[in-house]
Amino acid sequence: MLSGKIAVVIGGLGGIGGAIAERFAKEGATVYATSRRAEEREVELGAGILRARRVDSGDLTALAAFFEAVKSAAGRVDVLAVNAGISEFATLDTIGEDHFDRTFDLNVRALLFATKAATAVMPDGGSIVLVGSIADAIGTKGYGVYGATKAAVRSFARTWANELAPRNIRVNVVAPGPTDTAMMAAASDEVRATLANLIPLGRMARADEVASAALFLASDQSSFITGAELPVDGGMAQV
Repeated sequence: MLSGKIAVVIGGLGGIGGAIAERFAKEGATVYATSRRAEEREVELGAGILRARRVDSGDLTALAAFFEAVKSAAGRVDVLAVNAGISEFATLDTIGEDHFDRTFDLNVRALLFATKAATAVMPDGGSIVLVGSIADAIGTKGYGVYGATKAAVRSFARTWANELAPRNIRVNVVAPGPTDTAMMAAASDEVRATLANLIPLGRMARADEVASAALFLASDQSSFITGAELPVDGGMAQV
């Protein structure tokens, strides 16, 4: 589905981002996946290649240098997926400036400038997939700042879909609900059970299920879809 494509996955090591990067590579793309903790390496996966790069996406100088390196090596970016983000608990009475700045800097600021850099080297007909969250539409106690960042991501997708439509570049959001990643595995059995009980399908998502949705939005299978949000939440925020 992505044969011959050059893809970038920001926040593409482990969890949802790692699953997306690996799936893109298995579908034939040459994938440049970034992480602050990545060990730089190159591996063949399926029909494609995964190239891990150590980049702090919150450092705009490092981010710009990364995209310049991709341009120099590959000449273009056909597909962009932006996953880098953090989620920290803080109720209104405990929110401090550090919490607010840290969350918006990575979840919103870095996402914006990664998208700006990618579109500068993206040919007409490219595709952008932003990893949002169903938290953009539900008021989860203690996650107001996180939810606000994901609402910003949803808003950006609408605006950028309009702005980039003349270039036939599509912009969409994949919005996971609770997902069974290593981070979630650290939660107590009680927390995990509580989350599962809120989901009509009775379980959390797997990272590969979110990756499948991202692949659909990145590929020509969704060629007439732009500005949309695709929930992958087992119905949690839908019914």
